[in-house]
Amino acid sequence: MSMGAQAQDSKVEEPKGKAIVQVFGNFSTGFGAENSSRGFELERSYLGYEYKLGNGLSVKSVLDMGKSSDVSDNNRLAYVKNAMISWKKGGMTLNGGLISTTQFNFQEKFWGYRYIMKDFQDMYKFGSSADLGISVAYKFADWITADAIIVNGEGYKKIQKNDGLNYGAGVTITPAKGFQVRLYGGINEGADHSQVDKVNLAAFAGYKGNSFSVGAEYNKMYNASNKKDADQSGYSIFTTVKLAKNTELYARFDDLYSKDDWNIAKDEQAAIIGTQFKLGKYVKLAPNFRIANPKAAGTDNKCYAFINFYFGL
Repeated sequence: MSMGAQAQDSKVEEPKGKAIVQVFGNFSTGFGAENSSRGFELERSYLGYEYKLGNGLSVKSVLDMGKSSDVSDNNRLAYVKNAMISWKKGGMTLNGGLISTTQFNFQEKFWGYRYIMKDFQDMYKFGSSADLGISVAYKFADWITADAIIVNGEGYKKIQKNDGLNYGAGVTITPAKGFQVRLYGGINEGADHSQVDKVNLAAFAGYKGNSFSVGAEYNKMYNASNKKDADQSGYSIFTTVKLAKNTELYARFDDLYSKDDWNIAKDEQAAIIGTQFKLGKYVKLAPNFRIANPKAAGTDNKCYAFINFYFGL
């Protein structure tokens, strides 16, 4: 074997592994008699490991530790969020197992402040961020990628309890440098004849430059919880301005509304504005002010001051 061939063989991709550690926390205080709560919160921790097997194969497992959505439950909960295998070959990527979903993953990354606030669809329960199933994505060219996904539909915190599946497909387009458009549609089948299919439609457009970014998304969910005519809609607009090397200003406005006000008790407008400071490679600190304007009659606005912090490897 020639020296050149030996050198080429030595460049074959070697197995590599890395730890996944992310911690989200905050201190918050409310304003006024209706918002007198305050305190520290360890909102969420992700612990896991990703290992590249070589030849495009990789495996990943992530544990999600957080709090219950039930306000009466003060216990911390832990779930397996990811337990998946991926294969990349050319422009194609295949994922299988307990995988990240594609419904709003792109928007969440573009927003860029998950440790401060969830993406619109995640916050208002339009879908789950992970589920059991398979997905495929193919990059046809530098400017267009298409993807499809089939999962159980219950999310990663629940086991499969019915025969309905969740099907989704999306396309991401980059028509110009820094400018991106994302379209997605999905159907979550009803469990039986008493339920109707839930349909999700999402459209996003954003621009990301060196000194600022701006994004907007519109989302429509038909038959929420597989109940006929329980439709919800909403949009989110957000922006980031780079003030200095490690300092950013961010702002966001959300508007959630429901058909015939069926969900008026939870419909709201919400806004946030704040600053992020990067304290070295692993730590971020983000003071911010938030206001929520519930749409139900006779309900007062809720105002809060937060200091969010992030640690991640």
